[in-house]
Amino acid sequence: MQVRLSQLADLTGGVISGDKDSLIEKAAPLHATDERAVTFATSPEKTDWNSVKARAVVVPKGTAGKLPNGLAAIEVDDPKAAFEKIAAFFRPRRENLVKKGISERASVAETAKIGADVAIAPNVVIGEDCVVSDGVVLHAGVVLLDGVHIGPGTVLFPNVVIYENCEIGANCIIHANSTIGAYGFGYESSTGTHVLASQYGNVVVEDNVEIGACATIDRGAYDSTRIGEGTKIDNHVMIAHNCQIGKRNMICASVGIAGSVTTGDYVVMAGQVGVRDHLKIGSGAVIGAMAGVMLDVPDGAKIVGIPATPEGEQMRKQVALSRLPNTLKEIKKLAKDVAELKQKLN
Repeated sequence: MQVRLSQLADLTGGVISGDKDSLIEKAAPLHATDERAVTFATSPEKTDWNSVKARAVVVPKGTAGKLPNGLAAIEVDDPKAAFEKIAAFFRPRRENLVKKGISERASVAETAKIGADVAIAPNVVIGEDCVVSDGVVLHAGVVLLDGVHIGPGTVLFPNVVIYENCEIGANCIIHANSTIGAYGFGYESSTGTHVLASQYGNVVVEDNVEIGACATIDRGAYDSTRIGEGTKIDNHVMIAHNCQIGKRNMICASVGIAGSVTTGDYVVMAGQVGVRDHLKIGSGAVIGAMAGVMLDVPDGAKIVGIPATPEGEQMRKQVALSRLPNTLKEIKKLAKDVAELKQKLN
């Protein structure tokens, strides 16, 4: 598809600098442009244009004069937001991946309650006493065991499994192959054998939560494992039994949270963070990538490292560690000087 630059300016409400009749075929980021593409730059004066082969660029108002000669521009208030409109124009998302209604190849228990305007794909299994609310979308291969409740507008992507009696709130997104409500990893071993502990609880996911692909959240032993409203969980995250995750947390890829951990609101855990069991992570805390959290974390703290300590302390440790080779050389020299001095004194 080819469009004139003027059409993209109309789409974004921008002002053209250069040839308004330039033909554009696609949208691409700066590093992946060619002569058919439009791209964007939030700081044109700081951009290396030598490797950019775009035909046009979206830039902030008043900055087109900082571009290389011959490069057409669309000047807008917010280049990133404008570029997203252009990208969506060239490659619109497919929203209706599942047809409205219940597929003939889905298995729905007679006691299940199905709301209006649902979309249930082939090979979905819905167990006894489940509630699937209005506007829910269940992609192929989703399994809801008995007693599951899915809130309005929630989307479950292919092969998501929700164990019995778990509750998923409104407007949630759970990506492919995630499992919610599996048994917690708790065993009674006093007899010399590992006997699975009680698994009478469930998982409650509150409204507006997004859970990435291949994530796992275990059910509580007697009560609920809970994920707070608006929390976003990345791919390959493991949240163990009895955890209470606060509102609007950001939990990045490959984080592992052991049992009975409690987090406040607006907590951030970067990639591959590990949190030991029964800890309390305060509201607004930020935990750096690959940190190993062994102690409670106060509100607003920034911690990094293994074991995780306050950011400033960890940085001082790293500086000291970088000096260690020279320090060892100095110690060896001092030891040699002391030995020579002893020899002279004797």
